[in-house]
Amino acid sequence: MPTLSEIARSHTNLGPVEVEWLRALVADWQVISDLSFADLVLWLPDKSGEGFWAAAQIRPTTGPTAHVHDLVGSFVTHAKRPLLIQAFTEGRIVREGDPEWRDEVPVRVEVIPVRHDDRVIAVVARNTNLTGVRTSSRLELAYLQAATELFQMIASGAFPFKAQRSDLTDTPRVGDGFIQIDQRGEVTYASPNAQSVFRRLGLAADLTGESLAEVTRQLVPAQMRADEEILSAVLFGRAPRAAEVGNAMATIIARAVPLQPPGGSTGAVILVRDVTDLRRRDRELVTKDATIREIHHRVKNNLQTVAALLRLQARRLDVPEGRLALEEAVRRVGAIAVVHETLSQNFEEWVDFDAVCDQLTRLVTDVGTPDTTVTTQRVGTFGMVASAVATPLAMVLTELLQNAVEHAFVGADQGIITLEVSRDDTALSCKVIDDGAGLPEGFVFGSTPSLGLSIVSTLVSELAGEVSLTSTAAGTTASLHFPDVVSAR
Repeated sequence: MPTLSEIARSHTNLGPVEVEWLRALVADWQVISDLSFADLVLWLPDKSGEGFWAAAQIRPTTGPTAHVHDLVGSFVTHAKRPLLIQAFTEGRIVREGDPEWRDEVPVRVEVIPVRHDDRVIAVVARNTNLTGVRTSSRLELAYLQAATELFQMIASGAFPFKAQRSDLTDTPRVGDGFIQIDQRGEVTYASPNAQSVFRRLGLAADLTGESLAEVTRQLVPAQMRADEEILSAVLFGRAPRAAEVGNAMATIIARAVPLQPPGGSTGAVILVRDVTDLRRRDRELVTKDATIREIHHRVKNNLQTVAALLRLQARRLDVPEGRLALEEAVRRVGAIAVVHETLSQNFEEWVDFDAVCDQLTRLVTDVGTPDTTVTTQRVGTFGMVASAVATPLAMVLTELLQNAVEHAFVGADQGIITLEVSRDDTALSCKVIDDGAGLPEGFVFGSTPSLGLSIVSTLVSELAGEVSLTSTAAGTTASLHFPDVVSAR
């Protein structure tokens, strides 16, 4: 299905500023659709002047739909939809006298011009399914009155709002709680759901006739209120913003939709939503994240303690082979500790493996051969990898780096180890290249008794990867390829 921007670019003469205005309208028109109990379709004038293109569509959550099928991307001529061209050219709201019949459903059609900078740039068709029409309740009348004023604002260029409204998530919808206030901020109507939201805050009386701002301030202690300026702007309906307030019993979000039709302000619609349970779950998730990070931190500390004990034991051994084995164990434990240290600083189970790799290279080269100066360099980036992949990958790189430090530069004063990394959406490849002596004659990977290379082979297999060691004229290259590494770019 094409997007609004694609349709505007391909079939109209609308400029970027005008398209952005329409995008802002579409981003916020679910409220209008729900208040009017009607489907809304945005029609853009074709650059040939022969008809209109359907660029966006929304269905109400408060009533039956008038359009069973999606219209976005379709084209209609002026002859087929005369109301569209009439509203567009005359710049006024036009309504069909008799309902249209679509799929045996009576539909009342009203077309609203969309004005921007004193020019009509598109039209919105309001299509109401009349099968569900009955004697309107006070709630429905309040909805329809607010919708009528918002349509008048669209026709005059006052909606969507130019001001930046709050980007709070969990923004209220019409059905969550609807409050209508007058120019003084007094409640003229509150839906049953809105009354229930304020009951959660501790309100015992009826909202109707009360100042919404004063009632809210009485229920919410000063230290628990949001910014007073924002709160006042929302509760008096002066700005298209949202604010979150609460007390020990409940937390609510209030969103203001000012009503400013031609002739002056008539008040505002305030949508409210009880988000007490959502915020409780948010706090539980934050606590869970903090607990997980603390666990990683403690694991890292415990691993460092184990490494320190192994290091002390190694110093007391007189057998060189035993000392070497314990030193290798210290290094392996240290590699795992590096991963847990990184995880303890993250909010998610993803690891910036570039930082891990750089720490590992320092860890290996710092305890390298005393007679050789080994420098390392990394070309490319690992990016973010899942923690389940990070630990075995860190172990593999540690073993390959240590293998190069110990065996590639025997008798040399210095050496260079290069890590070349490349990746795409799923695969990860890495080469550990040294400029040392190369592999010994007759070397066959997989048949060597080396514990380090055995660990590499096992861990690479667990990650469903491939590993190979080859000699070149300039030294040795260890190649790793993981075709299915789950990663985040």
